[in-house]
Amino acid sequence: MPEAYVPSGGRQSALARTRAALLEAAVRRLAEREAAVLTPGEMPQATVEGKGPGSGPRSDDAVAAVAGALSLALHRYLTRHRQLLIARYELALEATRRPELRAVYDRAGRAFREPVVAMLTAAGSADPERHALSMVAWCDGVLFSCTAGQFHTAVPTRDALRTSCTELLDGMLRR
Repeated sequence: MPEAYVPSGGRQSALARTRAALLEAAVRRLAEREAAVLTPGEMPQATVEGKGPGSGPRSDDAVAAVAGALSLALHRYLTRHRQLLIARYELALEATRRPELRAVYDRAGRAFREPVVAMLTAAGSADPERHALSMVAWCDGVLFSCTAGQFHTAVPTRDALRTSCTELLDGMLRR
């Protein structure tokens, strides 16, 4: 049986029996809190009936909807939920050292990546999985740079974020 996690201060944790279990619970709770940053009702329609990846012309309305949703989420993180970002970075680094936590962290991340894939599919992406990697990496880079990186004192406006996101999408979805 694993040794019980005893936090600093000497009290046994009521939340988890081990440090690993406590970290896994933290990842799951963080994912729940992050899911509330942008509600499903604020997400653009993610599917277009009868259209698969790249099967139709790029829709400017779909691009605007994706850019609008992503810029709203980014701006909310940077102005109202910075503590969630810092917690995510701490847990991401911990997951690099703990394979069991990596699996939990990756499962939680799929809940955020999959809607991006669906939105990019609806926007006409010929390769939504590859484009989702680029879009998520761009979003993560903006969030990190403006929270813990060189731009930590400069929160971009929502309009600036929307413009940058639109430019990225335009490049991805060009036909």
